[in-house]
Amino acid sequence: MNYLAHLLLSGPDPDWRLGGLLGDFVKGPLRGERPAAIETGIRLHRRIDATTDDHPAYRDSLTLLDPHWRRYAGIVLDIWFDHLLNRQWSRWCPQPLEQFCDQCWRDFHARSRYIPPRALAFMQRAEEYRLLENYRDPAVIQRTLERVGQRLRRPVPLQETLPALRAADTALQQNFERLFTDLNREAARFRFDKTT
Repeated sequence: MNYLAHLLLSGPDPDWRLGGLLGDFVKGPLRGERPAAIETGIRLHRRIDATTDDHPAYRDSLTLLDPHWRRYAGIVLDIWFDHLLNRQWSRWCPQPLEQFCDQCWRDFHARSRYIPPRALAFMQRAEEYRLLENYRDPAVIQRTLERVGQRLRRPVPLQETLPALRAADTALQQNFERLFTDLNREAARFRFDKTT
């Protein structure tokens, strides 16, 4: 799962949401350098990633991309699944997407002292260009894949996966719905266990 999915799956608590986003930027053991709720959000992010990697719908989705892309298929699917989530946002969240994102950025500004520089730079760019809200647009997905591919150790033209993603759209949509339904249950269970 990518940024938008992690924010939604983190639940309504602003600290958990920040942790959900920071999970891609904070590596290694958590040692209490941030408030406990933010670190719990990072742990939830890691749980979601582990659950995703083992989920049959996700594994099936990986097979829909040419084996040539095997090494990068997870990156590509994470981004594409945020596109699919954006396309049917109202099914998963009653709050309009723009309001949801605006609330996240406001909450994160108030917690900026806990955000590493690389994450802060991403958040500023995402807020300025309304990146998450614009994931519905295939052109934005293409540019995102291109930028991510350029940042790899050896640049890879990830945007070339778009024809395969479009061709498999129906199957990927079905797999995403199965996966995201289960991730919602898993995230709700995790949040309940940590708050009771």
